[in-house]
Amino acid sequence: MDAPVGTAPHLRIRASELQGRGWLNTGGKTLGLEQLRGKIVLLDFWTFCCINCLHVIDELRPLEQEYSDVLVTVGVHSPKFEHEADPVALAAAVERYEIRHPVLDDPELLTWQAYAARAWPTLVVIDPEGYIVAHLSGEGHAAGLATLIPELIAEHEAKGTLHRGDGPYVAPAPTSGALRFPGKVLPLPNGRFLVSDTGHHRLVELGPDLQSVRRTIGCGVKGHADGTAETAQFNEPQGLTLLPDAVAAQAGYDVVIADSVNHRLRGVRLSDGSVRTLAGNGVQRLLEGGPARVDDDGAALTGGDLGLCPLEVALSSPWDVVWSAALNRVAVAMAGVHQIFGFDPATGQVTIVAGNGLEGLLDGPAGQAWFAQPSGLAEAPDGSIWVADSETSALRVLRFATPPPAQLGSSTGTNEPANVPKVRPGWEGAAGEVAVETAVGTGLFDFGFRDGAAEQARLQHPLGVTVLPDGSVAVADTYNGAVRRFDPVAGTLSTLARGLAEPSDVLLDSSGDIPLLIVVEANRHQLVRLPVPKEAQQVDEGAAQTQRPKTPVAPGALALQVRFSAPTGQKLDDRWGDPTQLKVSSTPPDLLTAGGGTSIGLHRTLTLSADVPEGVLHITARAAACDGPETADGQIPDHAACHLYQQDWGIPVLLDASGDTGLTLDLLGMD
Repeated sequence: MDAPVGTAPHLRIRASELQGRGWLNTGGKTLGLEQLRGKIVLLDFWTFCCINCLHVIDELRPLEQEYSDVLVTVGVHSPKFEHEADPVALAAAVERYEIRHPVLDDPELLTWQAYAARAWPTLVVIDPEGYIVAHLSGEGHAAGLATLIPELIAEHEAKGTLHRGDGPYVAPAPTSGALRFPGKVLPLPNGRFLVSDTGHHRLVELGPDLQSVRRTIGCGVKGHADGTAETAQFNEPQGLTLLPDAVAAQAGYDVVIADSVNHRLRGVRLSDGSVRTLAGNGVQRLLEGGPARVDDDGAALTGGDLGLCPLEVALSSPWDVVWSAALNRVAVAMAGVHQIFGFDPATGQVTIVAGNGLEGLLDGPAGQAWFAQPSGLAEAPDGSIWVADSETSALRVLRFATPPPAQLGSSTGTNEPANVPKVRPGWEGAAGEVAVETAVGTGLFDFGFRDGAAEQARLQHPLGVTVLPDGSVAVADTYNGAVRRFDPVAGTLSTLARGLAEPSDVLLDSSGDIPLLIVVEANRHQLVRLPVPKEAQQVDEGAAQTQRPKTPVAPGALALQVRFSAPTGQKLDDRWGDPTQLKVSSTPPDLLTAGGGTSIGLHRTLTLSADVPEGVLHITARAAACDGPETADGQIPDHAACHLYQQDWGIPVLLDASGDTGLTLDLLGMD
């Protein structure tokens, strides 16, 4: 590359060659930019653990279909976790998420570095002559691309440099079987099990043998439609929870489903399999007819009732659900916005229970806590809610100041709360207050496979969690291919089983003479029963951190700039003041001596300590824009669709006197 991306916005920069270990979805062929000359090329830097990356894959599908003869998307897979560098795991992920464009396997981050990518996801647009014309971080850029692509088509058709025709995508052989990448499992009162058959976009009711299919709910075609068991449609359903009998009788349905890609909660009546939509307007991260304003404390819509009809509330990739006696409602792991929501079947009310929407690991009062893609939930007999917080490879817990008696609708079916102490004793809150605590896990880029004391133990992208009879917690440690056990009394982690293929959920089965674990083995498309060992294993394969190139920066003043321009057809939503915001912190905290915290604007001067040799700068940028202006006075029209652009960066830095004195990031940059 002639110059680093982002340093000269008006300099025509020729795109670097695509390098990596191999290609998927090309029929075994190696692709290069020369073979793609004449096409508009969209590089999508992604990693399959990242919910924001999955959002982008879905955002791009309509554009890929509409412009299939001129646009070639290339997914550049740049892994965050060790497991994601496994080519077999990557191939499964490409199939699981139905990716229909070429994918470059870049485990050494060669192409990532060549394009100066700093975050997942990052998009780079290359014109038909091979020059970079745009680089964008985060999600929500589909509308801007829908404007840019026709502009590039018109320009290069006039120049004679646009070549129409089929792209290089070659479909892989599909996986067959009764289940396809199943997500979660729910025991039913009749002794059967309801499974979210995620890859087939339906629910499957299995017999006690976990193999015989007794019925299916959903027609198996991706989409959104309410109706009968035969006609209803889902889109990658995940978590399921059974309502208490009295609540179900009032609501008119028995099971709540996290319909992840539809960004909705669905309800199923078990007597006839009928399906209805409970909450969610199906539009992810879009505020219709209202401001996309960012609050001063860094949280949009934090705490309390969202104040909308449940079918008008925008949800974001609900991944798991569990009935909570403490909340007297369904708790929802809202993976896409790093929060825990609540849904009341009696009223349809949707609330935010915990998390301020910022991605990371931070304990404390629920409204101030940070999560990172919460993906698994389980209620303990004392009313606490355990959380598999996947992107921090952490096990977290929501503690209630006044735990309710378990008989108040607890999904555990027991009236005797287990003697489970607080993970960190000493917190005393007022009645009704909620606090978030971490049992295992240290940060957004820390992971591993290590048992022992909780402070030293490590997980790798866990997705499922369940509470065992003794009050300990079993964790589906997905990327380690294991089931782990956390003992909150001893404060230790151990291993119950390993050698599994991306276990996505775990459940205790007490129906027989001895208790067994039921594990959803997603990448083998099956559910398996495993004995609970009398003595757990002690494994230590080490702790690790996500390895990315460190940026040399000079100690002292560092000028931080995030570039953002509203896409064509949109206007910054300045009706309530500056619609942009930066939040900055560091690991270790001593790295940043000044310039941290949250404030408006996308420019800030940071001060870095000369006494800290290296660390990570955590930066969150937000910008709000609305469609328009279309009115004569240039104002945003009433009821305009508004968009919240956000990206979280973790920038590894190395302190060096000769390093950079400025750091430029792109939320939306155009060349």
